[in-house]
Amino acid sequence: MKLVIQIPAFNEAGTIGATIRDLPRALAGIDEIAVLVLDDGSTDGTSEAARAAGATVVARWPQNRGLAYTFRAGLDRALEMGADVVVHTDADNQYQAADIQALVDPILAGRAEIVVGCRDMDAIPHFSAQKRALQRLGSRVVRAFSGTDVPDATSGFRAYSREAAIRLNVVSSYTYTLETLIQAGREGLALEFVPIRTNPKTRESRLMRSQWNYVARSVATILRISILYRPLQAFALAGLALIIPAMLIGLRFLAAYFSGTGSGHVQSLILAAILTIVGIQVIVMGVIADLQAANRRLLSDLLARKRREDAELRSPKPPTD
Repeated sequence: MKLVIQIPAFNEAGTIGATIRDLPRALAGIDEIAVLVLDDGSTDGTSEAARAAGATVVARWPQNRGLAYTFRAGLDRALEMGADVVVHTDADNQYQAADIQALVDPILAGRAEIVVGCRDMDAIPHFSAQKRALQRLGSRVVRAFSGTDVPDATSGFRAYSREAAIRLNVVSSYTYTLETLIQAGREGLALEFVPIRTNPKTRESRLMRSQWNYVARSVATILRISILYRPLQAFALAGLALIIPAMLIGLRFLAAYFSGTGSGHVQSLILAAILTIVGIQVIVMGVIADLQAANRRLLSDLLARKRREDAELRSPKPPTD
């Protein structure tokens, strides 16, 4: 059983060494541990620092491509390395590496395909009251959209089974944390969460330029992924949000018409007609998007099969006698 710990890093020369050195060298149920560092276009010598600290593989691309791209590329590379389990952690040493055992145990036991490490928000001193409230609110929204019960939706400390790593697709260009939870819920992947501990803060978050910017981009990601997986439901609700007011306005016109004052409410009739037409068009768009979603599911299955075959071909083979 091989574990690959993947660490995305962008200009983390000052912290990547401590992050790697804190990683466990042996775990119960794991025969081999490899460390994969994904250098996302760093300019400060992150790759060199990672190699000096003992990283097994350092993959680097010349330009910064973002966390979502790096996450997906890391899963592909981990599969090529022969990973049976993949743990994703951050390069700023935010999470206590000793809790990796707790992350992988549900996968080794066959209970889960994805395990999320959940932080105790109240125990993190540098989290403001506003940030804690936003984190909790955001997690509730993600739980509602994904059908999962993970209390810390933004945690980047996670473990994935080989099959989950093959099946997950990230289309967002911002972050993978919310998207993969929604996808896991929609795809029916077995998911658990475990409590984990954090280390003292080493730097400011680079993903969160401001709390409200993060909220806005997270909301956009949640809506986009939800529409991607349930387009008919989303467009039908939007269409009904137009048609129902149109019906009420139309009833107002009819009431006025039959009372003999309809000539003064022609604008209501015109508005009702416009809203009805637009609402019907939105629902038709939903039907078309739902057909496209069916094709996307077929393509996703084909992509998973191709990844599985590629991973088998490229992963190291055990020596034969």
